[in-house]
Amino acid sequence: MKARPTPAATLSTPYRDALPAQIVFRAATLSAPASYPRHRHAWGEFVYAYEGVLELQFAGHQLLVPPLCGAWLPPELEHRGLNRQAVVHASLYLAAPLCAQLPAQACVLTVDPLLRALLERWRERPPEPARPADARQLQVALDLLHEAQPSGSYLPGSRDPLLLPLLEALHANPADPRSLADWARQLHSTERTLQRRCQQQLGMGFTEWRSRLRTVRALPRLRAGEPLQSIAQALGYGGAAAFIALFKRQMGMTPQDYRQRG
Repeated sequence: MKARPTPAATLSTPYRDALPAQIVFRAATLSAPASYPRHRHAWGEFVYAYEGVLELQFAGHQLLVPPLCGAWLPPELEHRGLNRQAVVHASLYLAAPLCAQLPAQACVLTVDPLLRALLERWRERPPEPARPADARQLQVALDLLHEAQPSGSYLPGSRDPLLLPLLEALHANPADPRSLADWARQLHSTERTLQRRCQQQLGMGFTEWRSRLRTVRALPRLRAGEPLQSIAQALGYGGAAAFIALFKRQMGMTPQDYRQRG
């Protein structure tokens, strides 16, 4: 008999009507699968992933937040959060007046090394806004968020009828070796047309999107201790060296560095 999938646990949101301070940090470890219900709040939220991949859904869109990346959710945006694998993440909640210099739309934000260092520090000892030293650190984090550049979704999706079969096939099998020219022949299109659709709908080329998908799929395998050669073969890389090089380009660290951080 086929085992039934484990139902996702529904999590409660931490604050209902008001924040206890102008800037609040909160970290959480979530087992999988789990989800926050659809909700909205009067304050902004910056979500950062230490381990695992977070998925944020809103208004028919989604943002994937892999480790060492962050997503911005402006005030009053109705959204839902879920994780399909175990996740360790943090949120910086910002009172509405502090959000004026941040994007008006939800997006992934680049994470400055200094901001990343603060978030890693707070993972071990969360800041207390009432302490002057911690309040100054929180203000630095806010300044760094104001300077962060939006970068869309790390792994955007599309319901475009021409791209959809391609994207669904790669989600089902990230190791699929077919080139864009191969896909163009199968979809009765041209390579130039597909590349243009990728840029328009995904904001990036086909090769970049597939590399990001493979990186996301590699993360739980690395955390589970799977050998690099095995991961490389499962995800369609020519060998461990190619996997290491592309992973480092995507994540800013080697697979071994990521495994040690986890």
